[in-house]
Amino acid sequence: MVATAIPAASPPVITRARPRAIAGWLFIVATLVLIMVAVGGITRLTESGLSITQWKPVTGALPPLSQADWQAEFDLYQQTGEYQNVTGPAGMDLSEFKFIYFWEWFHRLLGRVIGLVFAVPLAWFWLRKEIPAGYKPRLVALLALGGMQGAFGWFMVRSGLGSEMTDVSHFWLSIHLLTAFFTLGGLIWTALDLRQLNAAGRGISARLTTFTLAVGIVLVLQLLLGAWVAGLNAGLASDTWPLMQGQIVPEADWSRGVWWTFTHDPFFIHFLHRWWAWVAVGALVVMALRVQPMESRAASAIYLALGIQILLGIATVITGVALWIAVAHQLVGALLVASFAWGAHVLGRSTGTVS
Repeated sequence: MVATAIPAASPPVITRARPRAIAGWLFIVATLVLIMVAVGGITRLTESGLSITQWKPVTGALPPLSQADWQAEFDLYQQTGEYQNVTGPAGMDLSEFKFIYFWEWFHRLLGRVIGLVFAVPLAWFWLRKEIPAGYKPRLVALLALGGMQGAFGWFMVRSGLGSEMTDVSHFWLSIHLLTAFFTLGGLIWTALDLRQLNAAGRGISARLTTFTLAVGIVLVLQLLLGAWVAGLNAGLASDTWPLMQGQIVPEADWSRGVWWTFTHDPFFIHFLHRWWAWVAVGALVVMALRVQPMESRAASAIYLALGIQILLGIATVITGVALWIAVAHQLVGALLVASFAWGAHVLGRSTGTVS
């Protein structure tokens, strides 16, 4: 009898990677970004953004601790065009300044907290060699996005500090906000990839399909218009819906050219934002219908965020941009971005690559 050689079993692959733990950490960071978006909305709506006129990444973490420190900060604010032309003539005193200072300080403090919550665990997972292969560049890119977000925030504030300015640039505001949304989407997408890796035991990265890219462009345009509406205070252009000034298309200033009207006229930008919303609704509903058979929870998240966002948008208009309704509108906008990222990931799994 001839003995048959039995091949030796392959040794088990030993890995210290912890995709589930890293995914959970990224979801925590994403939650903090959602809170940051809400606080940013409060900062904008309370006109608090220009209350801190200097950028001190380290020492700025502490608020003024004495009456003299508070007065010094107030003196700096009094040099801004916003104080000289808006809040000063309205009779702002030191106690009112402290209120707007708090929101801008808290907004910046939360940004620092998010940076630490991301950077410290990243270093921990990295040093312990627990980051799965191929994910280090992505995590570093997300960290860089966070740093850019802070820089863009300062550029936004600086754009409104001139003696002739009474507000920040709506262009810089939109860059600041869209970077936050892009970071949020990247956190969700990467966390979902890591959850798939944990479940499947192998790297299956989803890919952004042509369809979801098209839907994403539609959504980004709507978010951009929303940021411009906020930056130009264009939400106050009308407190009626669906008509503006008693008509569908409001009167707009075309005397400075088409480009200026599309990028600066508050009435026309408000009009674009409220009607492009329905293009976004159609695109996202079609997307949710495609997602439904594959993962019903993701589709439900899109439907829910979309429905609430529509109602909040209308409520924001007819209440004359009531603070908490407008803040909720911005927060649910961020949740809509998160649900879009979830749905896009579901649709991209079938085209993913195995590593």
